Amino acid sequence: MSTRTPEDVQRWRGMSAVDSNGDKIGKIDEIYLDRSSAEPEWATVNTGLFGMRTTFVPISGAESRGDEVRLAYTKDQIKDAPNVDADGELSTEEEQRLYEHYGRGDYGDWDSSASVGRDTSGPTTDDAMTRSEEELRVGTERRESGRARLRKYVVTEEVTKTVPVQREEVRIEREPITGDNVDDALDGPAISEEEHEVVLHEETPVVEKRTVPKERVRMAKDTRTEQETVSEEVRKERIETDGDPRE
Repeated sequence: MSTRTPEDVQRWRGMSAVDSNGDKIGKIDEIYLDRSSAEPEWATVNTGLFGMRTTFVPISGAESRGDEVRLAYTKDQIKDAPNVDADGELSTEEEQRLYEHYGRGDYGDWDSSASVGRDTSGPTTDDAMTRSEEELRVGTERRESGRARLRKYVVTEEVTKTVPVQREEVRIEREPITGDNVDDALDGPAISEEEHEVVLHEETPVVEKRTVPKERVRMAKDTRTEQETVSEEVRKERIETDGDPRE
């Protein structure tokens, strides 16, 4: 690990923070000092969606590499850290909870009243007081709202169609004997027995089924934009004076 000074750590504000595996976590917001030694003890990292959650991470074991700071803890450890308000100073109980979470079992051996972390922008740095406000950042996240399926299945229905059919029938035709047909009429014996046969035909309906493509069906997605109103409480610091201030 490269040698670093407290001044180096102070310059970490605004730099990107990654975990011990190199996975990005968020951006470093503030550096908290140990009250006894005035050495950098904690870094607050803006994590979560749009960096709206502030998480305390020990500086011990952290080092800067280029424009990012690699912390000595995994992303899951940092994500599951206790929720502590970044209000400028850590109480003894808050710091103990944090160290227990990060596996620092030697916390009870220290002087609890002297090791409480504090914000370096507080009153011990100069004669000015920093006033902060929470700002509401609203964005969107994409999530699954449902699923649609296109399914094809087979149904059976009765189809009726009318088709014309032809059928031959026998009809008897009689014609008188005339000069034109007398020869045909007298051809053959005068008296005899005969039999003539005529073949009759008829049409019957014939059904044939074939598969014919009718259309192509697919699913498409349309995006509709709606306006939704989001309300959330934000905290703002106010500064007032005690006594008789004079301009």
